[in-house]
Amino acid sequence: MIRATNLVKKFGDSTAVDNLSFDVHQGEIFAFLGPNGAGKTTTIKMLTTLLQPTSGTVELDGLDPAQHPNDARKRFGIVFQDPSLDADLTAIENMELHGMLYHMPRELRISRTEMLMKTFELWDRRDSQVKTFSGGMKRRLEIARGLLHTPKILFLDEPTLGLDPQSRNQLWSHIQKLNETEKITVFLTTHYMDEADRVAHRIAIIDHGRIVAEGTSQEIKTRTATDSLEAAFLALTGNTIRDEKADSNAQLRDMAKMFRR
Repeated sequence: MIRATNLVKKFGDSTAVDNLSFDVHQGEIFAFLGPNGAGKTTTIKMLTTLLQPTSGTVELDGLDPAQHPNDARKRFGIVFQDPSLDADLTAIENMELHGMLYHMPRELRISRTEMLMKTFELWDRRDSQVKTFSGGMKRRLEIARGLLHTPKILFLDEPTLGLDPQSRNQLWSHIQKLNETEKITVFLTTHYMDEADRVAHRIAIIDHGRIVAEGTSQEIKTRTATDSLEAAFLALTGNTIRDEKADSNAQLRDMAKMFRR
């Protein structure tokens, strides 16, 4: 469902993603883990048409996003790290706007909105403004919105950042249920190792733009002779605190150049 082959992304003299190759199978929950600045978000941006690779290729459901961006976008939903809801609109208005942007037929838009908002336990608050929602409710709404147009792939970039354990657990329960019932492929990043250990079918760990381990959680633990995914992660990536500010600034400059063309 997702294939990256020899993927490279450079920002000036800095290489954020360095010859990356991996496959994600249909219906799989795939965790993409790494320290700050390792290349996770840059990779997601290339997979979702927000950045052009310096070299290498990407396939989403058999399509090259660089060559067919509009068709590729119809095949995935995405939840970014930063909030993207309109806080002054109601929950159902946010869903309605998204469905209209994807040219969904009205009846399908209405029925799927109700189904997803009930699944994510938001239906009773459908007419409330988003600015009255808790952090967990906003995240659930963002994910429901990302699933509205029936994508084949859902990208989740640190979807539970800042949420309490109860909200995190509830959110993953909903996602796992939809993964099982709709066979949607989930590509996620997270800094919570327990989440990846619990929900991911397979895991890739990236460091300095390269994959340093890939497999099931148990396979990675066995390879590193550790008894937890967090211990395995630290064994593979070290204990040094990373700073991603410089890489983020370079990405912003690169994206600005792309949009000016």
